[in-house]
Amino acid sequence: MATRWLKLTVAYDGTAYAGWQIQPSEPTVQGVVEAAWREITQENARVSAAGRTDAGVHALGQVVGLSTESRLSNSDLQRGLNAVLPDDVAVVQVEDAREGFHATHDAQTKTYRYQIHNGRTPDVFQRHYTWHYPQPLDAAAMHRAGQALAGRHDFSSFESAGSERPDSVRTITALVVEHGSDNLADRITIEVTGDGFLYNMVRAIVGTLVEVGKGARDVSWPAEVLAARDRCRAGQTAPAHGLFLVRVAY
Repeated sequence: MATRWLKLTVAYDGTAYAGWQIQPSEPTVQGVVEAAWREITQENARVSAAGRTDAGVHALGQVVGLSTESRLSNSDLQRGLNAVLPDDVAVVQVEDAREGFHATHDAQTKTYRYQIHNGRTPDVFQRHYTWHYPQPLDAAAMHRAGQALAGRHDFSSFESAGSERPDSVRTITALVVEHGSDNLADRITIEVTGDGFLYNMVRAIVGTLVEVGKGARDVSWPAEVLAARDRCRAGQTAPAHGLFLVRVAY
């Protein structure tokens, strides 16, 4: 039978999972996606993903690539997968892809969003999706400080140990920090778009900008951290549960 290549857009709540990448003794998003695919098509597919999100990280638009010999239509595949996937994972779209499509290697840019609940009282309904930070933060100062990170740089200062990479040079094309609207008055969002991200890079950027937002550091400080190429110079790694992979461009 002829092989088809597919691109799946997947959303998930990462709270219950040990990240995207399959592990032998822990629940992972890749594991449940591949199990659902096997149940619907009887194929043992190994899928690729745009980003290997960590434990507790969520996705609105994770992209998954795979090849198949199934004759089921894309809409039938989507319907079937969503019927057997757990409630915290959903296939948003199934599309045809070019031959050899690889969700990781073919990605041009990825956008991540980090959410901070900047209010005095914890929000019990958002505890898995925002970092509760009760000390007041200046979102405008955080935005100004973050502009020093835009462009192509060595982001060694914002990379946690634990992942082998050929180098630490990446390009950030946009970094926006915004305070929420009236119905989200306590919400601060940091959205970062780039051609690739190092291990914990976005969370380290967030932790660094929070130092500026709370007034502990000057707006010029992130530029100094970037130039130092030393992880010890940056802020803390923000908690995983505030992070979302929003979209991937190809």
